[in-house]
Formats: sequence, structure tokens, C-alpha cells
Amino acid sequence: MHFLDKSIEIKSLQYMKIDTYSFGKMIIDGKEYTSDLIIYGGKVYENWWRKTSHKLFLDDIITFLPNVIEIVLMGTGKFGLMKVQKDLIDYCEKHAIELIVQKSEEAVETFNESVKDGKRILAAFHLTC
Repeated sequence: MHFLDKSIEIKSLQYMKIDTYSFGKMIIDGKEYTSDLIIYGGKVYENWWRKTSHKLFLDDIITFLPNVIEIVLMGTGKFGLMKVQKDLIDYCEKHAIELIVQKSEEAVETFNESVKDGKRILAAFHLTC
């Protein structure tokens, strides 16, 4: 089963909020998640796996990118060990998508502010290291 099949419907994106993040755990609108995840279009896609553990390639999120997105936000883990690869950087530049890469704790704040500002955002979070 592909991770997209395991999405969990959440309120409209404009009302979504990441409540808290700590190593290995994120709470979104009161629900706890303990695996890497993607937030897009008012849904949480949990159990998100990448081609290579701590490297993020375009193929790891390409399913979402044909949609209209203003921001791709990458939460790279508590210590920032996940690294965004050149193919994803190039894609975002080519398609005028703002790519924001931050440690997950900082990315939580960026996500909440972006949602509050009505931005169309795809956020992917590595929850551990």
C-alpha cells in the first residue's frame, strides 16, 4: 500500500495547526503522529518513506508537486540530518515554488504561519534525527 492511501482527513487547511513537535512525535490538531509525514491539502499522510533514509529526492514528493503549490517546506528532523537533493531544488526553482528547508522544530512555526497567511503549502516532516 502506498503512503498516499493512508491519508487522514483533517479540517480545511486554513484551520490546520501543528500543536507540538518533539523528537519522534508531532501533534496536529490534537492527534499524535510518530512517523515521518506529509501535510498537504488538509490531510496528513503518515508513514512517509523516502528512497534513501536521510536524503530527500524529487521522487519522494513528486506525487504532490503537479498541484498548485506556493511553498514546499521540509522539516529535516530534530538535528537537521535529512538533506534535500539537487533534483528537488532544481524542480522548485524551475516551477517558481519557494523551497524552505529547516530543522523540524523551526519548520513547525513556518508551517503554522504559512497556513495562517493562506499559503498553498506542501510540508514534509522527518520526525527523528
